[in-house]
Amino acid sequence: MKVEQIYTGCLAEAAYYIESNGEAAVIDPLRDTKAYVERAKKEGVDIKYVFETHFHADFVSGHIDLSNATGATIVFGPTAKPAYTAYVAKDGEEFQLGNVKIKAIHTPGHTMESTCFLLIDENGKETAIFTGDTLFIGDVGRPDLAQHVISDLTEEKLAGHLYDSLRTKIIPLANDIIVYPGHGAGSACGKKMSKETTDTLGNQKLFNYALNLNLTKEQFIKEILTGLVPPPAYFPQNVLMNIQGYESLEDVMQRGSQALTPAAFEAAANETEALILDVREAQTFAKGFIPNAINIGLDGQFASWVGTLIPDLKQPILLVTEAGKEEETITRLARVGYDKCVGYLQGGMAAWQAAGLELDSVTSISAQTFSDLFTENPSLTVFDVRKKSEYDAEHMVGVENLPLDFLNDHMAQIPSDKTCYIHCAGGYRSMIAISILKARGFDNLVDVAGGFAALKNAGKLPLTEYVCPSTLL
Repeated sequence: MKVEQIYTGCLAEAAYYIESNGEAAVIDPLRDTKAYVERAKKEGVDIKYVFETHFHADFVSGHIDLSNATGATIVFGPTAKPAYTAYVAKDGEEFQLGNVKIKAIHTPGHTMESTCFLLIDENGKETAIFTGDTLFIGDVGRPDLAQHVISDLTEEKLAGHLYDSLRTKIIPLANDIIVYPGHGAGSACGKKMSKETTDTLGNQKLFNYALNLNLTKEQFIKEILTGLVPPPAYFPQNVLMNIQGYESLEDVMQRGSQALTPAAFEAAANETEALILDVREAQTFAKGFIPNAINIGLDGQFASWVGTLIPDLKQPILLVTEAGKEEETITRLARVGYDKCVGYLQGGMAAWQAAGLELDSVTSISAQTFSDLFTENPSLTVFDVRKKSEYDAEHMVGVENLPLDFLNDHMAQIPSDKTCYIHCAGGYRSMIAISILKARGFDNLVDVAGGFAALKNAGKLPLTEYVCPSTLL
């Protein structure tokens, strides 16, 4: 028997590959399924099942394409109603995989169809549980996502179901069972996940607040709902894609992989009203980019920021990338449902410049230069675009917090007649914010390179600290 966790840092998502005696199963695959197919082919095994722990909100699962490619049966837990061929398991139903068994354990709460899958080895011993978004390391799945798709499922109702699921289905299991969750730290599906991506259930019973047996249901509901921020706007749209089905990734890749000359790129932008998405590194972008382009760099949490800041999954997109990064970019967009990429700039920005076409740029100054300016003039207009929790923990005195997550809703707070200095934690998010603002007509913007980390090292700046309550961590 083999169990492999396939972790994707950009989405903080874990898929799983299980193999036994010539048969394999994949749990919660990403949309780009080639790696799973090639792995099974290399091992000389057949993928028999694709298990889905629930209808995912933060990414488009690869279950349909993987099933089409291999003939594997898609398996959901009780109450799931997919709009395509799949098997809906009964609570407690077991599936034979080679010499092992996988048992469906219905655990409603994160969503109503949420189901964990318990691995029973060749000797009949329960050895591991794949918990999806029901149980994370140090946390549990937020119970407010399904209500954005099914309105009468209130977050309080779902939290109550989760409390019951944990106490009747998870906690009674043996302490030595290994927990394999669907996500790690950085995912928006929980609020305080550990950086660790696996643990024993016994250890989680000791240290995971949600498994504290002293919590009443009322206390659990209050604790689990406190400190939740609104989910990214693309979450409900991804849920619907996972329920209703989607276009094959092969078709998406073929359409997006159209190499366009600068003239053709410019014409396509005008004809399709496509959003120009520049995925180069922030400081490279700052030195020269196509006017109105949005910068979201591949070197950060690219997919989740695209999903947060581009509200329409059907928005046509034109890409500007570093050479050789085109396919990766289209794939990572498709993972979160952005299937309407219509091409990329052949030759990148070098070709654009060689064609003599218009360029824009961003003024970016060092943390030391900003420190000197702020010391001389503390009334400078400065925006910190980090998350509220980061800002609350420590920030510059007199600086306003404008989290990037909600920038689209709060542009009225930004004066157009003053020079505004923008910083984040390290420079990634500030450049995203500035590119969006410039595309909306704001011109007097200055990036503070290196962000808050560099500002602290520069010294002299007045800082304030605030210890967040545990429920907000």
